[in-house]
Amino acid sequence: MNSGTAPLPEPARAPAAPGALVRWWHGLRRPSARLNLALQGGGAHGAFTWGVLDALLADPRLRFEGLSGSSAGAMNAVVLADGWLKGGREGARQALAEFWTEVGTQLPAGMVMQGEGDDIALSPASKLLASWAGHFSPAQLNPFDLNPLRDLLERRIDFAGLRAHSPFKLFIGATQASNGKLRIFREQELRLDMLLASACLPRIHHAVEIDGEAYWDGGYSANPAVFPLFYDCEATDVLLVLLNPLQRAGTPRSLEDIEARIAELGFSAHFMREMRTFAQAARFVGPSFLTRGRLERRLQQLRFHMIDSSDLPSLQRSDTKLLAYGPFLTRLCEQGRERGAAWLAAHGSEVGRRSTLDIQACFG
Repeated sequence: MNSGTAPLPEPARAPAAPGALVRWWHGLRRPSARLNLALQGGGAHGAFTWGVLDALLADPRLRFEGLSGSSAGAMNAVVLADGWLKGGREGARQALAEFWTEVGTQLPAGMVMQGEGDDIALSPASKLLASWAGHFSPAQLNPFDLNPLRDLLERRIDFAGLRAHSPFKLFIGATQASNGKLRIFREQELRLDMLLASACLPRIHHAVEIDGEAYWDGGYSANPAVFPLFYDCEATDVLLVLLNPLQRAGTPRSLEDIEARIAELGFSAHFMREMRTFAQAARFVGPSFLTRGRLERRLQQLRFHMIDSSDLPSLQRSDTKLLAYGPFLTRLCEQGRERGAAWLAAHGSEVGRRSTLDIQACFG
């Protein structure tokens, strides 16, 4: 299987200055800059992750092993892997751009409202329609199970190629509607319906049936799942790309804000609990190497990093998760690319060396 890797640049010749000599020596001994990616879902907000991934893919130092995602995070993971399979690093960047550009044509311009400055939002009529639709089941609202994503993905993704030659390990999360259990679909079994299941919002789409089991959006049980990157990958660096804020200022007061926050917490609860488990387990590991088994050593080696969308006004409203509108998605991509480039400038050299995220402070 193609590992999806690119060689790191050759180190420069050793300078004479003692300080520079030390830096050169550390450069020779630099561990592989190999990352696992945990990609959060969030509807149209996933275009922010598109921008982050574009920045990461533009850096030839970085290599990838495992990609985990639910909903829009799963879409980004599979589109990236498919693009890399067809055209390497630049193919992945092109595939993401083409995918999100086409997603941006799904919403008619008449359903969008241009606010002050460059603010873009759903029109009042569109919000009313979305609210009204919530009172009907998918069987009533969408009896023919129309899903524009189905046609888009069927045309763009070579699922047979990914099953045979995926350049990365893929972990696509979906939720079993009958019992709430998380199902992780792997690259060697991946089909179109599995990817659609990962993004199946039950208020809009019919449940996706796979092997006699009905599935809903993976965000209900993992957004995203981090544990497969720990147990099934060799790379010890995990980059979290988050769309939901870890903390919001103030308490929601209006019914609309309360409902939006409840939905957001519901999609984040499993992820927050899983990360808290990692934080507690890392603290539990004792200092003595003599008593450590394989699991303890793996926990000790694990390094976490994070790129999030905090402080971005364009991602603060939950209704914009439905805003599949080209100019809005392009803006999110630009913001994601800026965040990704800033993270690389500040922390890219630390991959393979140390964590740049204090998981005890964030999740412990």
